[in-house]
Amino acid sequence: MRIDVFSIFPALVDAFCSESLLGRARTTALLDLRVHDLREHATDAHRTIDDAPFGGGAGMVMRPEPIFASVRAAQPPRPLLLLSPGGKRFDQQMAKTLAASGGFSLLCGRYEGVDHRVVAELCDGEVSIGDFVLGGGEVAACAIVEAVTRLIPGVMGNDESAASESFEGGLLEAPHYTRPADYKGWKVPEVLLGGNHAAIEKWRREAALEATKKRRPDLLGS
Repeated sequence: MRIDVFSIFPALVDAFCSESLLGRARTTALLDLRVHDLREHATDAHRTIDDAPFGGGAGMVMRPEPIFASVRAAQPPRPLLLLSPGGKRFDQQMAKTLAASGGFSLLCGRYEGVDHRVVAELCDGEVSIGDFVLGGGEVAACAIVEAVTRLIPGVMGNDESAASESFEGGLLEAPHYTRPADYKGWKVPEVLLGGNHAAIEKWRREAALEATKKRRPDLLGS
């Protein structure tokens, strides 16, 4: 899968996406991640990427020319999504949709935002990782790239892992335990030690439902 990321801090994205699962996916060519420096397409000697907003107001706005030029040069896969607090909320279902798409691209905003002509004429949509504001879209881009990449067949090694995680089936995951079976008097549930797979699956379903009711009742609806 090819994913393109456009940013004025490409090293932030590239460094994060070169480690662990993402790094292995890139090494094995399961992930073709291309990070583009928007400043390479600035039109002045100072590589200026922003300017004051028309109409006044605090902060600066990212200019359209370098963004349009960078996207035109890269010919990235679509959709091209702007990372923005006002975008559609990213969730596991969107991650699955993007993982099945064959490729997509992310534009990292900075400052007070980007010139609206970029939103209206260049991007295919906007996406947000939550109702809070960051200094830029790089952290959000890394989160989305990781969430999507781990769903690509072959990336996780055991493809069943993704199918049993939180939000699959509308529930949180059941609790996990490992050795020792007794740690300072805190014991692993007996059912997990008995080898009865049907009983274990029943316990996990019930535990997942209980965890969801307690921590994320919104996932269960009314």
